[in-house]
Amino acid sequence: MALFSSLTPVFLAIICVLIGVIIKKTNGEKEKRDTKSKHPSRPWVDEDLKDGTDHPLEEEEGEEEWQGLEENIAHVPFTGERYSEAEMIKRSQAFYELLNKRRSVRFLSDEPVPREVIDNVIRTAGTSPSGAHTEPWTFVVVQDPYLKHKIREIVEEEEEINYKKRMGDRWVNDLKRLRTNWIKEYLDTAPYLILIFKQVYGQLPNGKKKTHYYNEISVSIACGILLAALQNAGLYTVTSTPLNCGPQLRVLLQRPANEKLLLLLPVGYPRKDATVPALTRKPLEDIMVVM
Repeated sequence: MALFSSLTPVFLAIICVLIGVIIKKTNGEKEKRDTKSKHPSRPWVDEDLKDGTDHPLEEEEGEEEWQGLEENIAHVPFTGERYSEAEMIKRSQAFYELLNKRRSVRFLSDEPVPREVIDNVIRTAGTSPSGAHTEPWTFVVVQDPYLKHKIREIVEEEEEINYKKRMGDRWVNDLKRLRTNWIKEYLDTAPYLILIFKQVYGQLPNGKKKTHYYNEISVSIACGILLAALQNAGLYTVTSTPLNCGPQLRVLLQRPANEKLLLLLPVGYPRKDATVPALTRKPLEDIMVVM
């Protein structure tokens, strides 16, 4: 009994050591798992806009690898246009009035549109800023009647499911006021369809993936410039984001795996009997805050 009592502190010490070793080992394994599961911080990824079809970049790229522009790119003098205050006010007012006439038009004529105009408005969209000047956009112009009809079939099939099952009553009821549904006649009648794809990554000459920083935001800005360019040219469209159609349309148009559909624009002139909802826009005081 005396021997057992004298050995008790020894046993307790051994047990404490064993418990400490087990805890340390467990924590170490957890840290390893956490390190493996953690992706490097990528602040240029549009987390709020991602979905399951995004393509994550591979770790082997290397964070420090130079990926595009020449290391010692030249800088050249720049002189911007400078107008008088009166001219600035005049030009800004005229541009506002032009774009304030922009409406989403679903009744488009099949009247031909000069191809050069389409080339020019896409050139204009290509002047958009982009993260690290990666220009992560592809504008696919479709004028072939067969392809346009195939696009319509894909979109209408998915849109019918969207309206009946995916979107929910509130969304569908909101759209009812605008008299929209899954029938997209304009996809056949518009002389051009412009499908804008974002490139979720690029490719370097050595075959490695090239990071496209803020690719969705960059392409979205380009889309806004494209809409302004179309309005300036006297052409009309309706912004279409065909839910759940992207992968099928990408395959139909033979686009590579790094491209993801962002927007579909039917482009043309309004039909003579075209109508639009009698909507108003928010006044300036509701959309601008001056600090």
